[in-house]
Amino acid sequence: MLRALGYESVYFMTKPSMFRHIYVWTDVWQSTGWGAVIYLAALASVDVEQHEAAVIDGASRMQRIVHINIPAILPTIIILFILCAGQIMNVGFEKIYLMQNDLNKEVSEVIATYVYERGLVRSNFSFASAVGMFNNVVNFILLCMVNFISGRLSETSLF
Repeated sequence: MLRALGYESVYFMTKPSMFRHIYVWTDVWQSTGWGAVIYLAALASVDVEQHEAAVIDGASRMQRIVHINIPAILPTIIILFILCAGQIMNVGFEKIYLMQNDLNKEVSEVIATYVYERGLVRSNFSFASAVGMFNNVVNFILLCMVNFISGRLSETSLF
């Protein structure tokens, strides 16, 4: 596409400086659809009579969003935040592994690919198991902390 516009071709996957941008923006694009489904389902449960009453009272669209929609979907937002906090140390192994090459390996190495390299490629199963277990323990601690704080602040929590 760049060449068709008269620019020089750029091989994005070979530039270590571009790897993080490519990974983050493809992840945002990948999760947008599922997030939209979840939030639209939560918005469908908002009582229509509240919107009608707000329109009759003269509320603008932004006022209805702030005072009706956001409070109605706030528990959904909090639950999804807690679930995401429990996965903060995990990145998609498959996507990282498929995007990784020798030219961008210095910036694309993450815990999951490191565990794969040490455990399966180098047959150091005990070390890889320990690193994977540590990663999961940290995720569990983060999940419990965020869940506890959420339960104290908003009375919405997983358990």
